[in-house]
Amino acid sequence: MMDYETVIIGGGPVGLMLASELALAGVKTCVLERLEQPMPYSKALTLHPRTLELFEMRGVLERFASRGKKTSSGHFSMLDTRLDFSSLDTSCPYTLLLPQTETEQLLEERARSLGAEVLRGAEALTVTQNEEGVQTIFKDREGSVRTLSSLFAVGADGAGSVVRKQAGIAFPGTDSTVTAALGDVKLLSPPPSGVLSLCTKEGGVMIVPLSPDRYRVVLISPYRTQTPKDAPVTEEELKTDLIRMCGTDFGLNEPTWMSRFGNASRQAKQYRSGRLFLAGDAAHIHFPAGGQGLNVGLQDAMNLGWKLAATVGGSAPSWLLDSYHAERHRVAEGLLRNTEAQTRLMDFTKAGLHLRSMVSDMLAFPDVNRFVAGQISAIDVGYEADQNMPPHRLNGKRLPDVELRLPDGSMERLYNCLHNGAYVLLSLKQGADNDHIPFNGLHTVCASLAEPREEWRDVHTVLVRPDGHAAWAVDAAGPDAAEVIQSGIRRWLPIASRV
Repeated sequence: MMDYETVIIGGGPVGLMLASELALAGVKTCVLERLEQPMPYSKALTLHPRTLELFEMRGVLERFASRGKKTSSGHFSMLDTRLDFSSLDTSCPYTLLLPQTETEQLLEERARSLGAEVLRGAEALTVTQNEEGVQTIFKDREGSVRTLSSLFAVGADGAGSVVRKQAGIAFPGTDSTVTAALGDVKLLSPPPSGVLSLCTKEGGVMIVPLSPDRYRVVLISPYRTQTPKDAPVTEEELKTDLIRMCGTDFGLNEPTWMSRFGNASRQAKQYRSGRLFLAGDAAHIHFPAGGQGLNVGLQDAMNLGWKLAATVGGSAPSWLLDSYHAERHRVAEGLLRNTEAQTRLMDFTKAGLHLRSMVSDMLAFPDVNRFVAGQISAIDVGYEADQNMPPHRLNGKRLPDVELRLPDGSMERLYNCLHNGAYVLLSLKQGADNDHIPFNGLHTVCASLAEPREEWRDVHTVLVRPDGHAAWAVDAAGPDAAEVIQSGIRRWLPIASRV
């Protein structure tokens, strides 16, 4: 008998997000986290629109929004022209400034409340698999060596992933060629607005408030780009670089965390090896440009969670788990491309500054700004359409949180229908053959759109995946709509028998 159905190695935000998704579906889940206590400092600070949509789908957005600060813009390579998220087609047209420590705390509370077990001070030593399951050997906080058996295991254990290494998954890419520094500090004389983004021939600086009296200072100095990543950052270094770039050190003092980071760019060759999976930094690393890393990791977890839960529960088609790699690997390829492009733009030579000015001017064009904002926010992420279903413009697309009018005249949001993590069969044609027919593992909703949307025009039925993407859609004008709907349900939920 297995100890757990899934073991997750790594209890950071990605591992805890995945644990929440699995526990929501009733999967017996254990998280092994090496640290006895959560880290007191925050690597990431920003939650992007697509991540906030995922929280809204599970009914927990307000928990995060109430503790963060909303801003309607983002940045690309610290250019002067900001990315406008307010124009995106989303119910969350903003980023949320929220330290990673708080994001992690909220995710751990949710995972535990849903029944996931989180073991801290548990260091994974070996992870091996066979046809029947996975054996994870770890050392607990008392120093005892223990073994857990499970059906599956997921490595959410960072760039040095034990799971990735022991699965023999290659991690090709490039090492750091540029480094930068950051510090969480007190500023006695902060910038007037508390926020600063500046690039000159002397380098780039970004200042973001963390709390009423503490700030994150990020510095990219052309004089220090070759400093080894493991070289300690000093308070004097931060002050010297600030004075050179800004003419003042803003009264910097009392640093609580200082770190150096680089632009190493790597991606796992495969996200799956049999019963072992990778998510987050275990699957991809990059320069932290645009604040995307944490967000893409959480989105990995959402994509894998419902697929793994369906497989454990016996309701998944044979091909579903492999689609995790197919869908998310391509997304991270785009992530690495745009972070590498942003790194190249951090050029403080005369020619480099001219190039930055030109790209910044391009971002002033609304269509260009919308294109880049869609990439950074992940609102434009879509998956390849299911080739075994008739083509449709919505297939594979991320669906916005459309407002629905139910038959009794009441109003409902699409994302509210996804709170329990089940598929939603959305019928937009009254009297359709699938109206009011319940299926196991499937929530059937009959409604009409409160406001017309061109891309939804003439849509008869949509099968909405638990992550808010369209598995498939059918137009009313097409032949044999009822037959396509039934075959589509059988393909995605092969044992979804009628109740």
